[in-house]
Amino acid sequence: MASRAKSRTLTDHEKIRRWAEERGARPSTVKRTHSDDNTGIIRLDFPGYSGENSLEEISWDEWFEDFDDRNLALIVQDETADGEQSNFNKLVSRESVESDSENTSATRKRRTSSRANASRTSQSQKANASRAGRGASAKKGSTSRSSGSKSHAERKTTGRGRSSGKKAA
Repeated sequence: MASRAKSRTLTDHEKIRRWAEERGARPSTVKRTHSDDNTGIIRLDFPGYSGENSLEEISWDEWFEDFDDRNLALIVQDETADGEQSNFNKLVSRESVESDSENTSATRKRRTSSRANASRTSQSQKANASRAGRGASAKKGSTSRSSGSKSHAERKTTGRGRSSGKKAA
């Protein structure tokens, strides 16, 4: 059975470097954006893939300096859904990742709270129904009732009640 592909977010330099080097990736920049005074757009270059003509290798120090200056995080996938080693990676703003995890956490809290409220509401409704049932059975024997309403016994005799399924003679 195939496993689900999971991603994780990395900001630690050693973990990023280890993940990349396990896959043969090198720190790089997009050639057309790189200049002597600007690193440009950073990427990880996997030999044999599409970046061959458009990426230029840079040092890990230069790559991480830009990574930190731009407050980036690296989302990676260790394995594909089929269990093969994955090269999937994406550079994103750390703020967006923190925001996503905060939103996810807040969503979980709301769901938990909603379930608890629904459970309490359900229990409360059951308790109210039970109390109402006890109150109705206590009122059955009462002779005072509002005009125009028929008792359970009277509804049975007229054939409108369904409690016994039989009409009284």
